[in-house]
Amino acid sequence: MKKSTSTFTRPLKSIAKLATIASILAASFNVFAEPIEIKFSHVVAENTPKGQMALKFKELIEQRLPGEYVVNVFPNSQLFGDNNELAALLLNDVQFVAPSLSKFERYTKKLQIFDLPFLFEDMAAVDRFQQSESGQKLLNSMNRKGVVGLGYLHNGMKQFSANDPLTVPKDANGKKFRIMASDVIAAQFDAVGAIPVKKPFSEVFTLLQTRAIDGQENTWSNTYSMKFYEVQSHITESNHGVLDYMVVSSNTFWKGLPADKRAVFKTSLDEAIALGNKIAAEKDNEDRQAIIDSKRSQLVTLTQADRQQWVNAMKPVWAKFEDQIGKDMIDAAQAASTK
Repeated sequence: MKKSTSTFTRPLKSIAKLATIASILAASFNVFAEPIEIKFSHVVAENTPKGQMALKFKELIEQRLPGEYVVNVFPNSQLFGDNNELAALLLNDVQFVAPSLSKFERYTKKLQIFDLPFLFEDMAAVDRFQQSESGQKLLNSMNRKGVVGLGYLHNGMKQFSANDPLTVPKDANGKKFRIMASDVIAAQFDAVGAIPVKKPFSEVFTLLQTRAIDGQENTWSNTYSMKFYEVQSHITESNHGVLDYMVVSSNTFWKGLPADKRAVFKTSLDEAIALGNKIAAEKDNEDRQAIIDSKRSQLVTLTQADRQQWVNAMKPVWAKFEDQIGKDMIDAAQAASTK
């Protein structure tokens, strides 16, 4: 006895209905699912190049992946300080950080190149080196430690500040200077008879205000935004080093992103970094002038002869760290300054 066609089509219709219901339920679930939280922690103010970069990254991700991800930015060491943000990254307590290049010393010695005094002539030279094959290679120098470098962010050239004018190296003798946790920077101050004191960035203003330290080194942007100029009577325009950052994530988080989402993250981050670097260039001059106009701190301008004394005193630091960094890297950085 033949079964009617309708007998066979009923199960098919039922299956189709179930599939439709399942897809509707899945869509409804996606609509009401909580977006994945991404934490971006940094230690400086929101009005700095780094602060603006992080906020731009947040804007782009939430615009391009609406409802899928929410980026929460924590400035001014609100979430983690500069001594523990990388450890927090590896524990996945935060997904993005942008420490100064000095902070990676325990993960790779190669990045110490950016702390060498008087290596780069100006920010254009820094950028040429970072975008070169050698500079891009350094982004991957911490992969074995679980850290992936995603891009360089500028802040600017560093200046010395103190409660007395620093004109020649002997003026720094015996003075205490706050430094980041960097063996190269410690050696830099040792070379001029100063006393390097490793302290978190968040404590610098109080240390200067209470005269627990005599001075510090920083960019115009950080010196202005953190009001260091209000508690330092003199700033020496030395341009002796660079203070840049590397935006990093953990290998676990980064590789765990779906490939299509990771591409969006990388594109958005590149655009945010480009904005941050543009702001850094603009703020360098603006904040320098704002400090001068405030009349709270006196600008010390070095003659070529005075500056050469600083170069001569600090250049031996290069040889001390050449084996750790690599002579080829130092040569590549020097070449970037001569173009």
